[in-house]
Amino acid sequence: MQGPKKDKRVPAFLTEKEIQKILNLSDINLRDKAMIELLYSSGLRIEELASLNLKNIDFISNAVTVTGKRNKERIAPVGETCLSAIRDYISERHRLSLPCGIESPLFLNNQAKRLCQRIARRIVHNLSIKAGVIKKVSPHTLRHTFATHILDNGCDLRSVQEMLGHKNLSTTQIYTHVTIESLKKVYQKAHPRAK
Repeated sequence: MQGPKKDKRVPAFLTEKEIQKILNLSDINLRDKAMIELLYSSGLRIEELASLNLKNIDFISNAVTVTGKRNKERIAPVGETCLSAIRDYISERHRLSLPCGIESPLFLNNQAKRLCQRIARRIVHNLSIKAGVIKKVSPHTLRHTFATHILDNGCDLRSVQEMLGHKNLSTTQIYTHVTIESLKKVYQKAHPRAK
């Protein structure tokens, strides 16, 4: 006989204001800004981000081609603000004569090699501390933030499932708790009989 089913923990996420605090740091370098923008704009996993090459970014279609879990490829939409940050970073690489061929890694470390996941995690964590964000922030927090914000703004669960590369819809449903709370607040403010 099985015991009671454990509730899944609601994922930690940032508010739009907290994300802005990180992105508006005055001394954030172009690589780190592009990396934060991409994690927040597309909900990528850190291993997906670290494995990207320049050829994976489609500036015309506003999309990134990602190889996710089980080597499954998917296309994730990317916002224009994010693409602009990536363009700025690539321009800086050209100026500094760093690798810029289509097969080059999208994000480079200080030795002009592929940025590893461990360093990328540390960058996200350190930038959030520097920005004064109280919560513990990881790349996965930005993934949760992406999903929460687009659901809050009307995106349907199936689309979020596709964008995140979840195999099962049940994995994506963890975010509905957060959006239901948001909907309740809107309802309380908007409905004349809610008070």
